[in-house]
Amino acid sequence: MKIAHIITRLILGGAQENTLLTCEVLARRGHDVTLITGPATGPEGELFDQARGGGYRIETVPHMIRAIHPYHDVLAYRHVKRLLRQIQPDIVHTHSAKAGILGRLAAYSLKNVWAPGRPAVVHTLHGLAFHPYQSQWLNRFYIAVERAATRRTDFFISVADAMTAQSLAAGIGRAEQYTTAYSAMDEAAFMTPIPQSQRDAFRDKYSIPHDSVVLVTIARLFMLKGHDYIIESARTLAPRHPNALWLFVGDGNLSDVYKQQVKTLGLADRFRFTGLLPTTAIPLAVQSSDILVHCSLREGLARALPQAMLAARPAISFDVDGAREVVNDNTGRLIPPKDTGRLIAACSELIADESLRTRLGRQAQAAVKTQFSPDTMVDAIEKVCHSLLA
Repeated sequence: MKIAHIITRLILGGAQENTLLTCEVLARRGHDVTLITGPATGPEGELFDQARGGGYRIETVPHMIRAIHPYHDVLAYRHVKRLLRQIQPDIVHTHSAKAGILGRLAAYSLKNVWAPGRPAVVHTLHGLAFHPYQSQWLNRFYIAVERAATRRTDFFISVADAMTAQSLAAGIGRAEQYTTAYSAMDEAAFMTPIPQSQRDAFRDKYSIPHDSVVLVTIARLFMLKGHDYIIESARTLAPRHPNALWLFVGDGNLSDVYKQQVKTLGLADRFRFTGLLPTTAIPLAVQSSDILVHCSLREGLARALPQAMLAARPAISFDVDGAREVVNDNTGRLIPPKDTGRLIAACSELIADESLRTRLGRQAQAAVKTQFSPDTMVDAIEKVCHSLLA
């Protein structure tokens, strides 16, 4: 098949890593794959170096930016449409909100350009633009736009069952248009034990005592990612557990805010900030830690959760979106969003009990080791594409 994937920005992020891995595996299986993307602007880092050499072409659309901007959006739409005319794909597969709208509109407009018809259009739901933490009028706008785009979508792929349920509840598409393909990752990188010497060196680099219990959070330092709840919980946990230490992996526009916050609270010696790490360094960061804490308030299904579980580390997560599809009492602790009291209790329980951490980690690894494999994900995507072309 000739397939064009379209995504808004090639920054460090779960949707982007998912898309690159999809393109790479599809190309390896003999398909003709092109990735169309906007520039990687912002403090989150970029994945262009990782994308190069993946066996597929990359086309950059300079005007495709995350924010709504009529001037840039019109130019981006025209550029994408021009590229699709040149590529003439069998399948157009879009990702993320902006690229999802522009890409589907552009693909559907090509229905009379060549025989026998327009390309089939697939859209992956990595997360939803509408959510409880923004104004109702903005949610109504996004839902209206998604409903309109549904008329130009042949099939939806969700990264979690929760995404399907929320979309259908909002009147977006029909149940028979959806399937779930969990966002894959390089399982071996997380499951293969990293030598103790390398883990010790990682801790030394960030001045982490070797006997510390490290609670790691892997997420952009950005609004709604929940770092403030973790910092608030540390005010109670730090004096209770002198051996506990918190590690924030990632960067974002709230980095300086959080650094000042922990300093003001007298917790600067209990927090470490790595800044941006390349995706290849995430397995080492996870295996050098003991517990994953993820308090995002909105997420499709955070890749950090299965990554930690593949590394046999228990996960503590707010019960949002797809988190409950992997986190439960056998693999970690799932707690109500914004419930700092329950967050403190869950962290305290796991900090204090090494045998519990070990048991939950082993059960977590067993639960997800095939669910998030690249072949499992791409098998599901290929099945959708073949059925549409048939």
